[in-house]
Amino acid sequence: MEMVQVVFLTVLMFFVLVTVHEWGHYYFAKRAGILVREFAIGFGPKLFSYKRNETQFTLRLLPFGGYARMAGEDPEVIEISPGQTIAVRLGEDNIVKTVYLDQLDTRRNVIRGEAQYADLEKDLSIRLDVDGEVTTYSLHPKAMLVKGNQQIQIAPKDRQFGSKTVGQRALAIVAGPVMNFLLAFLLFGVYIQMAGVAVENPTYLLIGDVSKGMPAQQAGLQKGDIVYSINGETIGADYKKMISLTSASEGKAMNWTIKRGDQMITVTMTPRHMKGQEGGKVGISPELPTRNATIGETLSGASHAMADTTKAIFLGFKQLINQFNMDDIGGPVRTFELTGQIAQQGIVHLIHWTAILSLYLGIFNLLPIPALDGSRLVFLGVEALRGKPVDPSREGMVHFVGFAMLFLLMIAVTYNDILRLISG
Repeated sequence: MEMVQVVFLTVLMFFVLVTVHEWGHYYFAKRAGILVREFAIGFGPKLFSYKRNETQFTLRLLPFGGYARMAGEDPEVIEISPGQTIAVRLGEDNIVKTVYLDQLDTRRNVIRGEAQYADLEKDLSIRLDVDGEVTTYSLHPKAMLVKGNQQIQIAPKDRQFGSKTVGQRALAIVAGPVMNFLLAFLLFGVYIQMAGVAVENPTYLLIGDVSKGMPAQQAGLQKGDIVYSINGETIGADYKKMISLTSASEGKAMNWTIKRGDQMITVTMTPRHMKGQEGGKVGISPELPTRNATIGETLSGASHAMADTTKAIFLGFKQLINQFNMDDIGGPVRTFELTGQIAQQGIVHLIHWTAILSLYLGIFNLLPIPALDGSRLVFLGVEALRGKPVDPSREGMVHFVGFAMLFLLMIAVTYNDILRLISG
């Protein structure tokens, strides 16, 4: 596979994983009536941005994740203070549609005055002193605050994250990981459909991948060839026998009889020694024959794949806790590297790998680690038990510290991955 194609597929895979996760947050937040200010893929400087309805959709430089920024999760960055000179533009119904906070002399068709009172969340009103005459204006629920090039839509209390029920907020948070689980299940099913299922009681053995530069490729063997016999011994479906004969013949020429379509082809090749491995190798991966999977087999196989992969992920977490080693942690660099290697093996392998990563992303985000979805769900659980929310400033500090620690760990892991690549 061409390198450009590998890079494209790798980037596309990460884009899909993050987009599906954040779309879960976005969709259920919107259903609950929450104003979603930004739907971002990546962090850092903006590469691309456009606004649709109320939400700014952005693509950012650092591909470490994404976020759906909901109104009320963070303090509003623009406020109107008593005594501040502002300008307002009214709509046809004499309701304020736009509030200008600077460059007032350049604004046209506006009313300028000194703000005496402004409530952007509950009353939705502004009281202005215009040349000694005080007038109260109603604010449109979607009125815009403009400061320089920055435009921010106001967020009435009933459009903010904190105003919704515990159940609505929990659903908006858990929806991200759930979407990753659904994507993983779907991709496992697609993989089974493309790869097929093993034939019961097979009578022959197929050649799978053929490694470049190895004896099998040099002898002309191809993916899908049937291994008929080696040195006169019939192989059938016994791949262990094939491996055993090959391993025992290191440095010795072997005669392989291959069936390709209706032709029988005999080739000679010499297994070679591979560093760190025992016995001779010719550079092929044996495969048992497969057939198309039924819908039932696909659903059952995807379910088993979800269960088995989940067990493997938690076993990895356990081993990491018991024996922490920085080299056992892979950051974005290592993940990109592995994904590129798998992409070179073909789209079927990449789909399987994407399913595993999607499942991992969903599980990891549900861990009760500050700044992750799991931690936010814990705080909502505490609120449900207490009957009142945790102090937002305390919860915000916990998430901030957790995010900072995760970001520092990500930097350390990335640095370690880069050193590993440089050292070879």
